[in-house]
Amino acid sequence: MINKCIIIMQSQSTYKVPNGKLLKIFLKYNENENLIDDLKITGDFFAYPEEAIELIEHKLKNAFLKKEILIEKIYSIIEKNHIEFIGLDAESLTKGILMCLK
Repeated sequence: MINKCIIIMQSQSTYKVPNGKLLKIFLKYNENENLIDDLKITGDFFAYPEEAIELIEHKLKNAFLKKEILIEKIYSIIEKNHIEFIGLDAESLTKGILMCLK
């Protein structure tokens, strides 16, 4: 019998979005499989509808931490849920998340 050890890493990043607002990411991820385990997104940006950030956090659980895959998933969530940002965009959110890996 082979026991597989799962390593959950915890990290955070702070990113000043160019021509935008401050973004803070708190990330827990499975280091073995490079998947998001838990995610908290905060900052001084605005998102509409009000529950947009919680929805994005929920939908990104178990997402693969690779730029191309992550940005495509974020764009899809934004489009399907008619999310609007002021001071933030999908590219900056992706960058903020991936900064946690460095």
